[in-house]
Amino acid sequence: MTRMMVLFLALMFATPGVWAADNGLINKKSPYSVKKTLNRLEKILRSKGIVIVKRWSHDEGGKKVGIPLRPTELLIFGNPKLGTHFFTSKQTAGIDLPLKALAWQDESGQVWLTYNDPQYIANRHGIDNRDEIVKKMTAALDGMTNAAIANK
Repeated sequence: MTRMMVLFLALMFATPGVWAADNGLINKKSPYSVKKTLNRLEKILRSKGIVIVKRWSHDEGGKKVGIPLRPTELLIFGNPKLGTHFFTSKQTAGIDLPLKALAWQDESGQVWLTYNDPQYIANRHGIDNRDEIVKKMTAALDGMTNAAIANK
């Protein structure tokens, strides 16, 4: 390896955030399958009047191109009553909103429900004047995701 390549790699990995690829992610264990976990979350979101934008199966996409993948599904959803407040502070938040929830199965068979922490999104975009919105979003996501994975 050339000196320039070594220097490049050293600088890349020394850059904040490179090692913390999951920075800002909230991961919760689910006792259900990937499909059932997202079905439960989607039902809860709809009952609260939250808009479901899209549901996407990454593993189905992989099958179509011959790449096997453990069950992995994404749900994209939003609540303009809260999210729009982020945009009125910094429109760049639109790259992270609407929100997403990922249900995925790890190599041991454990299913996880993962989503971005609203505080992380606010920090990422320099939104420091929407504390009440961040608190509401955080509490709502925590409650709805906990309900989706509750063992009943």
